[in-house]
Amino acid sequence: MSKSHLAAPKYRSLAEVHETVPVPVRGAWWRRWLAVTGPALMVAVGYMDPGNWATDLAGGSRYNYTLIWVLLMSNIMAILLQSLAARLGIANRRDLAQACHEEYPVWITIPLYILAEIAITATDLAEVLGSAIALQLLFGMPLIYGVLLTALDTLLLLFLSHFGIRKLEAVVMSLVGTIGASLLIEIVLGQPDWGGIIQGFAPTLPDTTALYIAVGILGATVMPHNLYLHSALVQSRKIGRNREEIKQAIRWNTIDSALALNLAFFVNAAILVMSAAVFYRHGYYEVAEIQDAYRLLEPLLGTTIAPLAFAIALLASGQSSTITGTLAGQIVMEGYLNLRIRPWLRRLITRLLAVTPAVLAIIYFGEGSTTSLLVLSQVILSLQLPFAVIPLIHFVSDRRRMGEFAIRPWLRALAWVVASIILGLNVKLLIDEVSAWLAEAGSRAWIVQVTVVPLVLALGFLLLYVTFYPWLHGRLEKVGRPRRADVHAAPAVAETGIVTPEPYRRVAVALDFSGREERLLTEALRVAKRGETKLFLLHVVESPVARVLGPEAADREIQADRERLEQLARVLLQRGIETEWRLGAGEPALELARMVDELGADLVILGGHGHSGVSDLVHGTTISRLRHRVQASVLVVPLDDTPQA
Repeated sequence: MSKSHLAAPKYRSLAEVHETVPVPVRGAWWRRWLAVTGPALMVAVGYMDPGNWATDLAGGSRYNYTLIWVLLMSNIMAILLQSLAARLGIANRRDLAQACHEEYPVWITIPLYILAEIAITATDLAEVLGSAIALQLLFGMPLIYGVLLTALDTLLLLFLSHFGIRKLEAVVMSLVGTIGASLLIEIVLGQPDWGGIIQGFAPTLPDTTALYIAVGILGATVMPHNLYLHSALVQSRKIGRNREEIKQAIRWNTIDSALALNLAFFVNAAILVMSAAVFYRHGYYEVAEIQDAYRLLEPLLGTTIAPLAFAIALLASGQSSTITGTLAGQIVMEGYLNLRIRPWLRRLITRLLAVTPAVLAIIYFGEGSTTSLLVLSQVILSLQLPFAVIPLIHFVSDRRRMGEFAIRPWLRALAWVVASIILGLNVKLLIDEVSAWLAEAGSRAWIVQVTVVPLVLALGFLLLYVTFYPWLHGRLEKVGRPRRADVHAAPAVAETGIVTPEPYRRVAVALDFSGREERLLTEALRVAKRGETKLFLLHVVESPVARVLGPEAADREIQADRERLEQLARVLLQRGIETEWRLGAGEPALELARMVDELGADLVILGGHGHSGVSDLVHGTTISRLRHRVQASVLVVPLDDTPQA
C-alpha cells in the first residue's frame, strides 16, 4: 500500500514560500480567485520566452500563417498538462521531481535528473540570448557583453524573493503586460490578413523544415521545466486538507491555468502573425534572426515605434522568464537529489550553465549563430518533454498516490493521446536529423554511429522503462517487493486516508536557557522512543562576539552555554535517549532554521513565552518566522506561568 495523498513529504517544495498565501474557503468568489491566481501566470511566462520568438518568427516568415495550428495544438496540450501538474501538487503535496524521486529507483532518477537539468539549461539559454539581443538592439551593447550581464539576473531574483511570492508574481505580471502591449502595437501596425489567419488553423506541414520548426514551436510552448514549476508553485497556497477544499483548489487552478495559457497563446500567435504580416507579405521568407526582424520592421512599416516596441517586448520576455527558469532549477535539484543548497548558489549555477554555451557559440561562430542556437534549444526542450510528461500522467492516474483525486479514465486517455503526439513528432524528428547527419558525414559516418546512435538507443530504453514501469512495478508488488516510496510507509487505516504514524526519528529542541528548560525536555521525552528517536539540543547565542566570530568564540557566555548543553545531553543519555547538541550564533529564527534543516529534524520543540522581547531565543514572532523556514513539524510548549486548562 502506498502513501496516502494526505501524507506530507519530508521536504517541502520551495520551502521559502511554501503555504505562505492563505486561500479563503468562504466569502466572495473573487477573493478566492485572487488568492489562487498567480502560479499559472508564472508558468505562462515560460510559454512566451525568447525561445518562442525565434521559432514563431521563423514559422511566420517562411510559411505565412500556415503553422498557427501548431501553436493552438501546443496550447491545448499545455493547458491539459499544466492542470495535471497543478493537481499533483495540490492533492499529493509533491512536485514532479519529488514524486519521481519517490517512485523510481536511483538508476532511473539520476538520468531523469540530468535530462531535466539539460532542459532547464536550454530554457535559460534562450532567456540569456533573448535578453542579450534586446540589450544590443536597444543600447548597441556587444552581444557577448549582454550575455555576461545577464548573469546579474540572479541577484535581481534573489532580491525579489525576499519580498514573498506575491511580490514576485506582481513583477512578472507587469512584465507580461509590457510584452502584451508591445506586441499589440506590432499587430495594429502590421495589418494582418485575418482570412489567412483563420486558414492557418487547418493542420498542414508543407515540408521537412516545417516539421523541424513545428517541433521547435512545440518545445517552446509545452516546456518540461514548467511541469516541475507548476506542481511546486501551487503549494505556495495554504489550503485545507479536507475533500471539498482540495477539490475547490484543483478547480480554481485549472481555470487559472486555462486563462493564463490562453494569454500566452495570444502572445505567441501575435509574434507569428506579425512575422507573416510584415516579412512574408513583403517577400522576406528567411527572417529567422531576431536582429534581422528588428532592422526590417522600421522600413517595412514606416515607423520607428515598431522596432522599439519589439525590442522592449523581447527584453521583458527574457527578464520575466529568467525568474521562472531559475526557480525550476531549484525545484529539480532539491526534488530529484533531495539536496538543498543556498538559493543564490543554485540560481548562479543555473545561469552559468546557460551563459557558457552562449559565450562559446558567439566566440566561435559569431553573433549570427544566436537564433540558430535559440531554435536548437527549443528542439532540445521538445525532445526532453516525454521524460516529464509520461511520469506526470502515471502519477496523477495512481489512486494510491492521489486517492479520489486521481484523474478519470477519459482524461487519462486524452493525456496519453497528447503524450503520443509529442512522442511521435519527436521520433520523426530524431529519425530525420540522425539520417541527415549520417548522410552529411560521408566517410566519417562511423563517428555518428558510435556516439549519437547509442545515445539515442539508451534514451529510448529509458523512456520505455519509465513508460511501462508502473505495470512492471505492479507485478513486483504481488511477489512482495515494496515501492521505493513505501519502504517506511505505515499501513492505511480503513479507507479514510488516515495512517498510523511512525515515531519521530530526529527531534530538535530549541533552548533559550530562561530557566524553564525542563518543560521543553519533558515534552521531548514524551515523543521520544528509546532506540528509535534521536534528540538534538539547540541553542543560538545572540551576543555581539558570537555574531562576529560565530559559536566557536571563547567568550564567557558561549562557554557557559556550551557547558549547559553538554550537561543536559548527559542527563538525557543516562535515560537511554541518544542525544547530541548544537550551538549556533546570530539571528535566532534564521540560525535555528538553518540548524534544523541541516540536521534533517522531523519535529522541532520550542517554547512560547506569551510576551515579546529581544533577548529570548523563542518569541511569538520568532516562532512565526521559523515555521515558514523549516521542513519539520513544530510543537510550541507554553512557558509562561498561566495555569493550563
